[in-house]
Amino acid sequence: MVKWAGGDVTAPAVGEGRRGLVVAGVAVGVAGVVGLHRVIPNSPGRVGSLVESFLPWAGVVVVLLFVVALVRRSGVGLVALLLPVAVWVQGFGGLLLPGPDTGARELVVVQHNVSDENPDPAGTARALVAAGGDLVALEEVVVPALAVYEDVLGADYPHHVVHGTVGLWSKYPIAEERLVDIRPRAFEEGWSRGLRAVVRTPYGEVAAYVAHPPSVRVGAGGLASAPRDESARMLGDAVRGEEVGTVILMGDLNGTVDDRGLGPLTSQLNVAERGFAFSYPAALPLARIDQVLARSATVGHIRTLPATGSDHLPVAARVTLDPLQASGRLAP
Repeated sequence: MVKWAGGDVTAPAVGEGRRGLVVAGVAVGVAGVVGLHRVIPNSPGRVGSLVESFLPWAGVVVVLLFVVALVRRSGVGLVALLLPVAVWVQGFGGLLLPGPDTGARELVVVQHNVSDENPDPAGTARALVAAGGDLVALEEVVVPALAVYEDVLGADYPHHVVHGTVGLWSKYPIAEERLVDIRPRAFEEGWSRGLRAVVRTPYGEVAAYVAHPPSVRVGAGGLASAPRDESARMLGDAVRGEEVGTVILMGDLNGTVDDRGLGPLTSQLNVAERGFAFSYPAALPLARIDQVLARSATVGHIRTLPATGSDHLPVAARVTLDPLQASGRLAP
């Protein structure tokens, strides 16, 4: 502190003022990243997508800055923190609120990447049954685990379809089913991770998609997501051409809903309105890459379920169908 001549009035030292400006500068930077993440360039290294994959965690940075500002008694820093707090709350605060339990025209959907190395597929299947879903979507379903899932899930979900390594189990009849080709051009023949099924629910027909685009990798060069992005575009084209009015897409999409690489899907499908449901990796969940998206329906709340033998956590979502949406096909 500096003492002024002729009295005991003190003023902040220059060093303390600079520390406050550092906190304020970082706070403004965090607010800019969260609020303007779409302007971050995606090349080189798909930096934009990488940042968007972890946007909710900016809230932790804000909390740390708040602690630093308190410790240093920085009024400037505390005031500046109001900006990132407002931006974060606007973007993610709604996910913390409890959603209304309408009960009407509602389906419970369970989504899980069960892992092709799962040591306990039977236990995993029993855990999914206990969740009480109407639809169960699985990825990385491989032989011989497929027979186990069919056996354990069969009693509660008498209708199911599997294409490649993705499958759908349903309490309600499946009227149609087919493979959905989302294989990137560079991938070898036989790579199959997409399906479509028309489910006859008590509320009308629902086109249910299950998909598992290619994985992404984070390395020194940034985020390697080109095959995932290509697969997402193909899946987006399939959904855009879907004739059934109500669509529910379930899958390990290998991306968060903020990741621009999933833009072909999130631009035309509703995302979850409540819940963070970080699902990967199961040991320390950092991001939700297991998604439930919908058209002509609201994904009101999404949550994680207890861990299974997979490296992903299962997620369960409540999907409320639009009462004004006709159960038939869309006009061509």
